[in-house]
Amino acid sequence: MPTRSLLPTATVLVTASLLLAGCAGSTDPAAETAGSSGPVDGGGLAFAIANDPISLNPSGTGSGNDTLYVTRQLVDSLLYQNPDTLELEPWLATGYEANGDATAFTFTLRDDVTFSDGSPFTAEDVKGTFDDIVAAGASSQAVSSFVGYDETVVVDEHTVEVRFTTPNAAFPNATASVGLGIVGAATREVPYDERGDGSALVGTGPFTLEDYTKDVETVLTARDDYTWAPDALGNAGAAHLDSVTFRVVPEASVRTGGLESGEFDVIGGVQPNDVSIVEGAGLPLVSRANPGVTFGLSFNLAHPVVADIAVREAVASAVDAETVRDTSLNDLFAVATSALATNTPSFADQSAYFSYDPEHAEELLEDAGWEEGSDGIREKDGERLSLDLVWITNFGPNQTSLELIQQQLKEVGIEVELSGSTVPDFVARQDAGDFDIAWGNSSRADGDILRTSFSAATTRFAVDDPELEDLLQAQLAAADAATRDDLLAQAQERIASQYYQVPVHELTSILGTQDAVHGLSLGADSRLDSLVAVWKDAE
Repeated sequence: MPTRSLLPTATVLVTASLLLAGCAGSTDPAAETAGSSGPVDGGGLAFAIANDPISLNPSGTGSGNDTLYVTRQLVDSLLYQNPDTLELEPWLATGYEANGDATAFTFTLRDDVTFSDGSPFTAEDVKGTFDDIVAAGASSQAVSSFVGYDETVVVDEHTVEVRFTTPNAAFPNATASVGLGIVGAATREVPYDERGDGSALVGTGPFTLEDYTKDVETVLTARDDYTWAPDALGNAGAAHLDSVTFRVVPEASVRTGGLESGEFDVIGGVQPNDVSIVEGAGLPLVSRANPGVTFGLSFNLAHPVVADIAVREAVASAVDAETVRDTSLNDLFAVATSALATNTPSFADQSAYFSYDPEHAEELLEDAGWEEGSDGIREKDGERLSLDLVWITNFGPNQTSLELIQQQLKEVGIEVELSGSTVPDFVARQDAGDFDIAWGNSSRADGDILRTSFSAATTRFAVDDPELEDLLQAQLAAADAATRDDLLAQAQERIASQYYQVPVHELTSILGTQDAVHGLSLGADSRLDSLVAVWKDAE
């Protein structure tokens, strides 16, 4: 796909009018479905999700997509990334100015925004939020966006400058994420690790938290004074809905059944094998391929067995990704050909490194000294070629995919033990280095996600590769889009040639809805967008 510049190549003021010019042909979800009578105000939305939000602290750790579905409604971001154009557009900021070497970004802010507690939104809140994330360190999932952070300076009440000691060209894009959503002073006064239940959350979003019952539901109530949604969403005023209730329904079949019966207005995480059921019931689907790091196998290089590139390449040659996709998923999901998904800016195809060739896998293992044992599993110096693979149980096809991969690897003499768990347990295993292979993905519409996944400073995979590190840091310093694309293409090739990750399939986010629901959309990261423009037909 065409790549787009998300950062000025020189010191240029990006005003609201200039930013918005990029979305002239973009989709207006509300306008498409409103019909002649226009949207209906009122009513509540029952939204079934698979997992408890875990933490309602927008920048906290241990959260997954379902968490971000909820927190996106409570906090706004400085900029909005249009999912149709991938351009950055105004939100809390009317525009930004970048200096020539991408070490300073000056944001001009709206002067008509308030937090849910009535306090005005100012430059102090931007500084406070960013300083808060950096101070939280590893407790924040958003801290990786602040590499080289120096300080945030309040220029005046509605102007703020974010300064870095080293170039950070990806920062403007990062400000569009939920993790960098702005929180009020009342939130920041509460210790960071005590904000998980959301009771301290004060945001500028179109909804506020009414009630959170762990593992049961999260209830949000609309603000009546909200008037600053991104233009691309099609409703700059208060939300049409009165309330949204996110209900935790772990079983995919129960979510699908609840949609068919009318118990739920929207369900998240529609499984591939349920797509035909939803379509057969005549109910609409909303889907979007996820940008970012593809679903694949990433290796813990701190463990000697998989630190051997021959073993990693053998795994890559033994995995038949197309069969995995066809068996576990459907045509809405693409076979992956790189660490980045095809709709990620700076994607570069690396399929030449990932041909299914089990005979080559066996040759690699033989040459590396792994000889076939009595039960078919290879051994070397008395050690069995047995690998521990960790994965998250929040996406149904994961188990089917991994059981098939397990069988494919067994055919070449590699034993795999599958260890499925919840998101917090998965993260804890990774943090402890207690795994050989991790199965997962990460969604973000910026190639810089390779840095957060594979840089020595942030990786959970013990990658220590100076050549790759130079590329990842250089792309962060490149203000020119074409230069950045080239560097990220080189980084993808380095990751592929060293088999740090074996890409298997891309993710597609799928929601199911009732016919009566209108204006529902997925954002640039393919997670649930703001619900400010969503409405339901009058009953």
